[in-house]
This record gives sequence, structure tokens and C-alpha cells, in this order.
Amino acid sequence: MKVLMVMTSHEQLGDTGAKTGLWLEEFAAPYYALLDAGVELVLASPRGGQPPIDPSSEQAGALTDATRRFSEDEDAQELLAHTVRLDSVSSGDFDGTFYPGGHGPLWDLATDESSHELLERFISEEKPIAAVCHAPIVLKDLVNADGTSFLRGRRVTGFSDAEETMAGLAEVVPELLEDALVSRGAIYSKADVDFASHVVVDGLLVTGQNPASSGPAAEALIKILHQSTSDARSQGVAQ
Repeated sequence: MKVLMVMTSHEQLGDTGAKTGLWLEEFAAPYYALLDAGVELVLASPRGGQPPIDPSSEQAGALTDATRRFSEDEDAQELLAHTVRLDSVSSGDFDGTFYPGGHGPLWDLATDESSHELLERFISEEKPIAAVCHAPIVLKDLVNADGTSFLRGRRVTGFSDAEETMAGLAEVVPELLEDALVSRGAIYSKADVDFASHVVVDGLLVTGQNPASSGPAAEALIKILHQSTSDARSQGVAQ
């Protein structure tokens, strides 16, 4: 099995002068979940090279077992430092894709044409898509083969308006993720407690609400990949 992980290349937190980018836990937890499950991984970003890492995600309070493992893993650090350009990859080379969050995707991946085209190919090829925290913003303008909104009637989650307010960034971000999903007809849900893990699976779509959801979202994607592999083998035997 082979999965494409797509990271942001955006590092400016609006007009605040502060930095943003990839939230480290949302890369590290899925990365190791997929790697330990035997999945081959390719890392990509719009600009290629090292994605910016949100400095807040490297502070003591944000560190987890996965981020600590990453800090001691030179191979993983080297891989992340040399992501391929997103416009150089093809959906046909992968069994699924995973988009980690951080605030960065709200500025670049939300409207990135290469990401948009890639995801619509994944949809048409009936391959699973997973996105966590702010990364579900990449889904907002996707359409089905018949031209209807991909999100209409789909069950999803993502960083909530309440969580954005608690983070103090509701007036900084270009749009609130929860509002963007709901406005496209998605059926949005969230955990009963802010920042608690919450993962929603709707067919081949996996979404996670926040950093705590990133590992569980990867586990959900792995289940779908195994099921797809099993189904393919069954069909092969039947034929």
C-alpha cells in the first residue's frame, strides 16, 4: 500500500507577523501509524522541500510520543525536509492520501489547483481521502463527476469554530473551517469536549477534528486501505 501525505507550504499567520505552517503532531502521529502498518509513504507540498512547522506545535505543551519519536528520527526528518512538489505527483501511483493540518492549509491548500485536481482524481478513482484539523478545507470546492458539491450530504468534522475562538485566531484566519464545510452542505459534527479526539468516516472520506484526532484518523484510513486490498483480492479470486 502506498499513501501520499500532503503538507502546507504557507508560513505567515495572516497579518499578525507570527509564523504558522504544519502542526507537527498532525504529521508525526499519522506518519508513524501508517509507517508502522507497513504503508509506503511519499510526502508532498505545493512548493516542495521543507514545509514550515508551526512553532507553537514544537512547544512543550504540544509535544507527544509521536513528536518526540520524530525528534529522534533522522530518516523521517530528512524525508520531511525534502517533500516533492505537489504538481509532480499522480493519483494513479497511490492507494490513498492523508492531509495533515495546521493553520497553513487555510491559506494555500484551500485554493491550490494541483491539490484540487489531485483530490478530484482520487474521488473518481474511488480511493480514500483523509484530512485532519484545518486540512478539511481542501474539500470545500471539490465536485463529483456530475458537477454537484462533493461535501453536500457528507458527514465530516474539522477544527471547530469554538476551538478557533479558544485559540484566539477566529479573526485572523481567512475563513472559519466549520462554517466553510457547513456552507457547502456538509453534515458537520464535533466532540462534546473541545480539543478531544473526534473522527468521522463517511465512505472513503476520513476527517479528524483536531491534533488529538490525527492518529485515530490515520488508523481509520488504514482500515479502509486494508478493506480495499481485501476486496480487490476477493474479486481477483472470484474472477
